[in-house]
Amino acid sequence: MRIHFIAIGGSAMHNLAIALHKKGCQVTGSDDEIFEPSRSRLAMEGLLPGAEGWDPERITKNLDAVLLGMHARADNPELIRAREMGITIYSYPEYLYEHAREKRRVVIGGSHGKTTITAMILHVMNKAGMDCDYMVGAQLSGFEVMVKLSDKAPVMILEGDEYLTSPIDRRPKFHLYKPDIALLSGVAWDHINVFPTFENYLEQFRIFIGLITPGGSLIYCHDDAPLRALAEEPGRNLVKLPYFLPGHRIRHGITILTHNGHEYPLQIFGKHNLLNLSGAWKVCSELGISDELFLEAIGSFGGASKRLELITHDETTLVYKDFAHAPSKVKATMEAVTDQYKGKRVFACLELHTFSSLNQEFLQQYKGCLDSADTAIVYYSLHAMQLKRLPPITPEQVKLAFGNEKLEVFTDPEGLFDRLVKEEKADTVFLMMSSGNYDGIDLRSILPVH
Repeated sequence: MRIHFIAIGGSAMHNLAIALHKKGCQVTGSDDEIFEPSRSRLAMEGLLPGAEGWDPERITKNLDAVLLGMHARADNPELIRAREMGITIYSYPEYLYEHAREKRRVVIGGSHGKTTITAMILHVMNKAGMDCDYMVGAQLSGFEVMVKLSDKAPVMILEGDEYLTSPIDRRPKFHLYKPDIALLSGVAWDHINVFPTFENYLEQFRIFIGLITPGGSLIYCHDDAPLRALAEEPGRNLVKLPYFLPGHRIRHGITILTHNGHEYPLQIFGKHNLLNLSGAWKVCSELGISDELFLEAIGSFGGASKRLELITHDETTLVYKDFAHAPSKVKATMEAVTDQYKGKRVFACLELHTFSSLNQEFLQQYKGCLDSADTAIVYYSLHAMQLKRLPPITPEQVKLAFGNEKLEVFTDPEGLFDRLVKEEKADTVFLMMSSGNYDGIDLRSILPVH
């Protein structure tokens, strides 16, 4: 097949492009900006466009399909040309569903934890020698790419994002996958630029549950009250499997899972990660993996990239990077770190980067999120707000929304970096939370090199 990617540089899109290239397809692509690591990974496979920008001349009659990324706009000149020529156009999730139509589809959804749960399932299946296709939202240790497509694998594991499918398809991505096994980790309002009320956001999960194949399985977190109410609504022919916080204890800074009188040390920590583990366990059980095999395999799971990822440390200081950005994710990550490191100071820094987090009204949802930190900082980029065409917010508005008088607010990366470098390091855990990159700050440089 000859396939052209419009907006090939996205984290998901470039991985799909590489997967199809490895499968033997002839792949081309375009984008107006391509950042690392997408740029290097595309270049390594010979897929990096020769020039940035959109060019309708790239769209020719010999193309079998065009894949449209969310980064492109509805008036993209290449998209317009493809439509005029009648070429088949797929969104990212549409193409994945077409590939997995005859496979057993497992979809992991929820406002938080879906990347980690998907990663856990893939880790255990890999240890068990079980073949599967997959799509996951982060680079995983032991996996070359974030997307794998094959003709032989009987199962496909899909991370199910609730954000929009494409510029010309306003459905949430996870509505397209029609799972046989579905997991929902929780529901906490997000993406307010698309779902203006919590009720509207919640409805997307109700629709998702309605799209599970008849007789299929719905695995859900019993601890999450809105999700529990949604999952237990009557009227669907589904197997409903709630999951709970598993037995565990913390010893010498290590979280240990307890089951049937046995102990299983883990590399991960935090209540939210233990709930993620419990959900992954249920999915693996549905796929035929024994409890013994799951528990043996999960002990070597070190976490997904940027999810409580330890990026540098010395004898008394640790620096973690975490993808947390929505209020529920920030609260869960803060709770995990403060519980795990009771004898250390916690220095927490949150970058406001998404449309929701930079919205004046939604900002109120963060009240109290950073209160358990010894030092709490919020960073946001004025330039990013201009690019997103959002009304400006002031540091005073941020402090008021978080309800924390001691909160420090920075809007320039140089000032933030200077603050990080000068902070006392001994017996401190630095928790750097963002779905962005702090405008290029090298977080490893927080600790001086000896």
